[in-house]
Amino acid sequence: MAKKILVTGGTGYIGSHTVVELQQSGCEVLIIDNLSNSNAEVIEGVKRITGIRPVFEKFDLTDMDSLKAFFNKHEGIDGIIHFAASKAVGESVQKPLLYYRNNIVSLLNLLELMPVHGVKGIVFSSSCTVYGEPDSNPIDENAPIKLATSPYGNTKQINEEIIQDFIHSGANIKSIILRYFNPIGAHSSAEIGELPLGVPQNLVPYVTQTGMGIRKQLSVFGDDYNTPDGSCIRDYINVVDLAKAHVIAIKRMLGGKSKQNVEIFNLGTGNGVSVLELVRVFEKVSGKPLNHKIVGRREGDIEKIWANPDRANSVLGWKAQETLEDTVASAWKWQQRLREKGIM
Repeated sequence: MAKKILVTGGTGYIGSHTVVELQQSGCEVLIIDNLSNSNAEVIEGVKRITGIRPVFEKFDLTDMDSLKAFFNKHEGIDGIIHFAASKAVGESVQKPLLYYRNNIVSLLNLLELMPVHGVKGIVFSSSCTVYGEPDSNPIDENAPIKLATSPYGNTKQINEEIIQDFIHSGANIKSIILRYFNPIGAHSSAEIGELPLGVPQNLVPYVTQTGMGIRKQLSVFGDDYNTPDGSCIRDYINVVDLAKAHVIAIKRMLGGKSKQNVEIFNLGTGNGVSVLELVRVFEKVSGKPLNHKIVGRREGDIEKIWANPDRANSVLGWKAQETLEDTVASAWKWQQRLREKGIM
């Protein structure tokens, strides 16, 4: 029997790719998004890929009255994948109250209504930022949770604790928490991809927009870190690979295969790549030099972090498949499609 899944933030970057994978796996999908960092046109892209238009309602999850009305209107939701959150490290340092309000209140509202409407479980979009500046790499799920280096990272830590405390209290739901590293790339069709509103807060869209001439120059924040080339190291994971992990997680959770009421998995490739290495990969796949300069370090940035994905590989049954070159090429193809459409 097909599952009915609510995807919050489903017109966003990772959310939209997950909606595609859910629909292609036979799930019925409903989306809530306030479009604060996305565009409703994404729904058309999803439909062009899958042939199915998901149910979409625009409102803010911090609006409890609207959320209650949604659940009353759409009974029979089996599970939730919760993406909706403000997500930029740098912005969170500048606007901490915005991040605490958006990211925490939205989860509280969902958790309060889930048992009332018989929703069985929630897959939570968490982040490797909960590990802070790690003692060593690669990181597995047993690594210590460190003091957050940004309000964004702190909201992820707090939300994980809220979920675990709520379930520990006896709430009749389950959860899988997915801590992912750095999603990049776009759907191979170039029908959907990363399209932040305004100036990009994430590296790859800034790289592709610079390559397209939309941005004059990419700033690389620091070349004096303790890494081979001095720039920060991250684990860059293909967004479609990441989306597929959410489908596996929701089916595991709703299918009764979870070993505990709360399970946690790191989602990454297991490979650390520096910012300057990523720039060189872009130059290779695009065939053009990228105008970039070294500037000072940015507050809130972690020096180096990459995943040990063994638990996700063996227990969840998921593994990253796409190469870094193919992933960066998909992001560039998406940027070119945006130019063809006159969007950017």
